[in-house]
Amino acid sequence: MLSLALLDLKNSIASWRLWTLLGWLEVRQRYARSRVGPFWLTISMGVMIASIGVVYGTLFGQKMSEYLPFLAISLVMWSAFSQTVVDGSVAYINSGQYIRQASTPKLIYVLQVAWRNLVILLHNFVIVIVLFCIYGVKSWATLPLFIPALLLYFANALWVVMVVGLLSARFRDLPQIIQSLMQVAFYVTPILYRPDSLNRFSFIVDYNPLAYLLGVVREPLIGQVPSALTWGVTIGMAVIGWIFALLLTGRFLKRISYWV
Repeated sequence: MLSLALLDLKNSIASWRLWTLLGWLEVRQRYARSRVGPFWLTISMGVMIASIGVVYGTLFGQKMSEYLPFLAISLVMWSAFSQTVVDGSVAYINSGQYIRQASTPKLIYVLQVAWRNLVILLHNFVIVIVLFCIYGVKSWATLPLFIPALLLYFANALWVVMVVGLLSARFRDLPQIIQSLMQVAFYVTPILYRPDSLNRFSFIVDYNPLAYLLGVVREPLIGQVPSALTWGVTIGMAVIGWIFALLLTGRFLKRISYWV
């Protein structure tokens, strides 16, 4: 089972021209004939960050020079992860016509989802850069840690997409459930608030794996070094998650064509 999944993954990566093209075309088609194009996503994200930042920053008594960059990084990175998972839940379903008509590696549709949301992330990340220009970079020394953290971030997103995409192809009610769960996860993950602000209810953050996953990419950008626990949890999630996802994919890979 594992060897079958690894072979499909290898062939999917080798077909990078196909899934990068499909992902890019989806982004372009969504904003066809628009002068601003995908930057409408950036504009809407910027408006949301500004409005939430003013309201919650005032309620929490935060300095805008510290809270706005924190909020922007949190929302931009969380949006990338949550949208990747939600889109991934229908990756095989939406590509059913291709799966039935052409003998292609199945995991190219997972990589297509990840690539499309990475492109959107790069558009939204402009907001973070603008805020850095306004308020300054907290620490140049920690910025290089963002690169391995981002790779780890998407490595975890990929295995989640592999699992939910496969299960959703079999159980068609699952995409709606996943979308609802991601909304719940938004509120219990320290995105709008700082991880240390819950006091008596700190266990909500301490036992939330998504808090560590978000923290590993956010902390280098706000001038902090992720703790050994944060690195350990996120790396452990990636290792265990990929093994589970590959085993599950290898077990049911040949059934995807019948499910979609």
